[in-house]
Amino acid sequence: MKHEAADNFFDNVDYVSIIDTIKGIHTSDGSMNTLLDFERVLDESDLYAYRNWELGELVQGPNIKRYTVSCIFMWPYNLMPNPKGARRLVAIGCKIKFAKSKIEVPVEVNDYEDYVAGTRYPKMAPKKVWFVYIEIPKDLLDDIKEGSIDLAGQTIDLEELDDSYDEDLDKDDGQNEEENQQQQVDMGMGGMQPGVPAAPGVPPM
Repeated sequence: MKHEAADNFFDNVDYVSIIDTIKGIHTSDGSMNTLLDFERVLDESDLYAYRNWELGELVQGPNIKRYTVSCIFMWPYNLMPNPKGARRLVAIGCKIKFAKSKIEVPVEVNDYEDYVAGTRYPKMAPKKVWFVYIEIPKDLLDDIKEGSIDLAGQTIDLEELDDSYDEDLDKDDGQNEEENQQQQVDMGMGGMQPGVPAAPGVPPM
């Protein structure tokens, strides 16, 4: 697959597009089945053994092409998925791309000041997030299709997830947090530098 659009993976992800993605999943049996196959590959690769990967939220996909299927997932900035988990997917032929970004989300409405003037729509506020693009070859989806999905034993702390989005991520130690996360990326992806792949199949960050 060519990567001429690599820098545009995350450009069209916003709050409205996320809602459209969720609606599309629930109204299309084909998309739901493909997403289940996609999830099966992630599960079989033991990705969820690595910290925070189970907290990812689907924000785009599944995007089905001739030879591949891709999805984009989102995490709160301070719950970055352990980059070492990405190696599990790269090892079986998947392509991964991480990106630090921001997304506009509605504020919690407590009084009239929280609405856009003259409307009943809440104001929007930027939140720092991590996006992860995952591309899986269709051949791999087919190879693992006979497996089973069993995520019932995993406990996802939704309150922790919500609190992380609400948290003020620009506190005084934010710079240290960012440095620590960048160190995790360097360690997890083999010391990858921006624009330079650390290993075959790993897109540049």
